[in-house]
Amino acid sequence: MTAPDLKTPTDLKSNETKSVAQALNGALADSYALYLKTKNFHWHVSGPHFRDYHLMFDEQAAEILATTDLIAERVRKTGNVTLRSIGDISRHQSLKDNDADFVSPVDMLKELRDDNLALVETFRVVKAAAADAGDNATEGVVDDWTDQAEQRAWFLFEAGRGA
Repeated sequence: MTAPDLKTPTDLKSNETKSVAQALNGALADSYALYLKTKNFHWHVSGPHFRDYHLMFDEQAAEILATTDLIAERVRKTGNVTLRSIGDISRHQSLKDNDADFVSPVDMLKELRDDNLALVETFRVVKAAAADAGDNATEGVVDDWTDQAEQRAWFLFEAGRGA
């Protein structure tokens, strides 16, 4: 079943916004996957750096969650539909879940760093699709999301030095 035409007012062509919406929905799915993994690690971190990592993971999770709403609303502003469920997220995500019973703090830092860098690449795909569609609003806001993910990766890298 296809989604009905939402008739959202936009000067962008429907076929062009579809590719942007697809890229945004992929970024949305990866953002939710990263949010849940970051919260999982926040809940399960242990060891001598517990407080620092626990607080950093919580701050990063909050930032990622805030971005999800902006991504979904950008999809809707272009007249498209966004993800609707955990199942829908899992069908669109490219980041791998981590269901391990135990993950060392060092491995948590590395995995989250790598996932944030992968999210940066996903955001670059969004930016390219937006540029191709002439969607300068999406093209502009994705720069902020990219910067946030790069900063998270940097913090995770620095926290893991010598650990």
